[in-house]
Amino acid sequence: MLLPLGVRMRISLVKVDLYAAIRRDHRDGLSGRALERKYGVTWRTVRKALDSRWPEPRKKQAPRASRLDPYKPVIDGLLEADLDAPPKQKHTVKRIFERLLDEHAAASISYQMVRAYVAVRRKEIRWEAGRGPAEVFVPQSHMPGSEAEVDFGDVHIVLAGVPTRCYLFSLRLSYSGKAVHRVSASCGQEAFFEGHVHALSVLGGVPRGKIRYDNLKAAVAQVLGFSRQRQETERWVAFRSHWGIESFYCRPGIEGAHKKGGVEG
Repeated sequence: MLLPLGVRMRISLVKVDLYAAIRRDHRDGLSGRALERKYGVTWRTVRKALDSRWPEPRKKQAPRASRLDPYKPVIDGLLEADLDAPPKQKHTVKRIFERLLDEHAAASISYQMVRAYVAVRRKEIRWEAGRGPAEVFVPQSHMPGSEAEVDFGDVHIVLAGVPTRCYLFSLRLSYSGKAVHRVSASCGQEAFFEGHVHALSVLGGVPRGKIRYDNLKAAVAQVLGFSRQRQETERWVAFRSHWGIESFYCRPGIEGAHKKGGVEG
């Protein structure tokens, strides 16, 4: 079923953009009734858009009650006791769940409920006891021409009517977001190098600071423990030295993806 024009526009616009569009059309002479019809909104929405630059923040709803609530203090007590317990005597989620069933007749709860709560609460209790830092994220800021991000992964295309697996090299400047891409039939080291040559030639130079990478086999021969140190391949060392590239390697896995979130996105 085809939705009315106003409804389609309302779905396609986030609320801030909707308010801006209403104010723009109002300055162009549209009446309140015409704005209601055009955007499929009520007169209250039109009035709010004209009176306020920003939409009102959404009210936070009170957390929903859970069947686990009566047992959360018990779980917290077990996790607090684990802080000083020997490693092999710390409670697993399975053991916590079994104790709730056996000692507290918690027949109304499920293992999944306990697992989800413990996954969050165990870290919080360690932080509250001063046993570990809280996990925080700091927004990145970049100077013009200073840093870039690289990604090199597979992409599926239709080539001459045939589904084909290829490999996409992407280099993205962190400040401006300007990106250069190159598709190759191979994910070998030669294609990795060729992507750099093409991107740096198009951009007209090399970033003054670091270029962020995954732990790609074309560049990294070995990840040395949990540190930032990497054993790079000899050809990659020679290549990046020639071009003056300063490499920065993100943590393995999903934990390191936010370090180069622009090109990942």
